[in-house]
Amino acid sequence: MSAPGSLFVFALTNAGSEKSLKEEVSASGAGWRPGYQRRGFVMFKAPSDAQPFTLRSLEDPPALSRRLCLSMGKATTQEDAAALAAGATVIHHLRLTNGRVERLDPPPAGPPAAGEQVATVVELGAEEFWAGLHRNAPLISPDPGGSGGIILPDGVPSRAWLKLEEAVRFFGLRFTPRDVVVELGCAPGGVVYALLQRGVSVIGVDPARLAPVVMTAAVPSVPETSSVPWVFHCKKPAALVSKRDLAGRATWFMSDMNQSPEVAIKECGRFRRMCPSIRSALITLKLTDLSQITSKPQWFASMRDMGFRTIRLQQLSVHNRELALLALNG
Repeated sequence: MSAPGSLFVFALTNAGSEKSLKEEVSASGAGWRPGYQRRGFVMFKAPSDAQPFTLRSLEDPPALSRRLCLSMGKATTQEDAAALAAGATVIHHLRLTNGRVERLDPPPAGPPAAGEQVATVVELGAEEFWAGLHRNAPLISPDPGGSGGIILPDGVPSRAWLKLEEAVRFFGLRFTPRDVVVELGCAPGGVVYALLQRGVSVIGVDPARLAPVVMTAAVPSVPETSSVPWVFHCKKPAALVSKRDLAGRATWFMSDMNQSPEVAIKECGRFRRMCPSIRSALITLKLTDLSQITSKPQWFASMRDMGFRTIRLQQLSVHNRELALLALNG
């Protein structure tokens, strides 16, 4: 398929995030002009007719866009819309109902290959189908509409499990048994539970109790070595954690604290100084209002000052006034 271009892109976003998405795009200075909008769907026009969007334009999508596509046009049937993106090797068919994404296909057998062109056909109403195109790439969700369709299972300590699982799927994160995650605000243990299931050990920081289901893997102190995943519950507020508590073992920093984005990011910097082996971070930024998205440049600058080179900010389908901030050394 030849490299396409379009004067329009459309974004799928969480219902209620449309206004803040437009504020984020405006603050970026890219010159994108907002256009047609429905709940969960916002279209933007290129800065000028002489500067059409290309697939390269989609490589750094706005944080409040779960899926950003070149708009290939509108049709009155699903089949005609799919034909507008003829040549794409994968087609995702979706329906937006009051801003909520409904998949119209069986779950994909596997993710698209890197670089593969993917068509998204979105049904917005009777005889209103929009066709879009994007290219699968690292840190871009492989799932239709950028929604993993993950359901919270029974027996999980908290909804934090859902946020981590979707972030792992959206960004394609990989962990090894050698990883040790320090998580701030870990109680009652949703993220801890998800990590232990993946064979990853955790230093959980929170004065509150952890659920019994995760305390079955508890150890009294950070072990030097272990053949099984463990959790060390550091029963302190994050501000009182010391270098000794980490034992030089952490490789990941995670936070789900009920604190401002600035406090959570500042704690990441402090923990990285205490434990230089931390090479990756995943921080849930809790916002009082989605308009705080315009602080994204300051948040990124803080993470770059810590030495992180790859930084992504993303609202996931399970988020309301929250954002996932991912930072990697590579």
